[in-house]
Amino acid sequence: MKVIDTGIAPDASSAAKPAASPREATPARRALRRLARRRGAMVGLCVVLLFAVVALCASWIAPNDPLATSWSAVRKPPSPAFLFGTDELGRDVFSRVVWGSRASLLVGLFSVCISMMLGVPIGLLAGYAGGWTDGIISRLTDAMLAVPFLILAIAMAAFLGPNLTNVMIALGVSATPVFIRLTRAQVLTVKVEDFIEAARAVGNPHWRIALRHVLPNILPPLIVQSTLAIAAAIIAEASLSFLGLGQQPPAPSWGSMLNTAKNYVDSAPWMAIWPGLSIFLLVVSLNLLGDGLRDAFDPRHK
Repeated sequence: MKVIDTGIAPDASSAAKPAASPREATPARRALRRLARRRGAMVGLCVVLLFAVVALCASWIAPNDPLATSWSAVRKPPSPAFLFGTDELGRDVFSRVVWGSRASLLVGLFSVCISMMLGVPIGLLAGYAGGWTDGIISRLTDAMLAVPFLILAIAMAAFLGPNLTNVMIALGVSATPVFIRLTRAQVLTVKVEDFIEAARAVGNPHWRIALRHVLPNILPPLIVQSTLAIAAAIIAEASLSFLGLGQQPPAPSWGSMLNTAKNYVDSAPWMAIWPGLSIFLLVVSLNLLGDGLRDAFDPRHK
């Protein structure tokens, strides 16, 4: 008997394709694909992850105690025993660089978390409420932005006292106006969209619209800004530690290591090379990752 082709198989396959197509075309998947095509961003991501692993596993990676001194190994050049050499007290520079990565990343992450926890709700309130609320918040934000970020951070760190926790607070508060302004600008753009008007029309309260409809749609630029802000916070932490307002000796910090190394640049340049190179690599990698995320979240980039 001759079998008649009814076309069921092609219809079934064509019906299966639309079921997979929406999953492949989600904004998150498109953003990940665009990010994966940017080599600079992927290199930056790999370097950032490497530093994160080093910071988390510092106690296993560091071969020596970063605080242990040895007068018989003062300012020794790099060797198999001391990969990055030793400092003016005979401490292993490699171990101190490894432990210093933990301080820098902690400050970067926690200060940005503080900035977002303060700046995003305030910016969301200013942008969504409008009127005199927006006016007051905007003027206060402008006043804080009139003071350079690092100058404000130095003043706050000096007022609070020199330690790592106060550095996190000082940097977090100093970077808050940037997140307030960015959040407000994004909210002003999103709140006039049709889906927000539809949410109002069906009777959703304002707090629900702001949290369930506006906030999720402004997260991509906030994620990009947070990545760049971590890089800025790492540089600021190194600057404050260099000035004696951050991590206090003998605890390892890249900034304090550079402060000590400036006196031995001619006789022991490795004391300055390795912490300085670490700051450079981590900050450049975070900036590359931030640029890649910005392009990946932008639908205009293919």
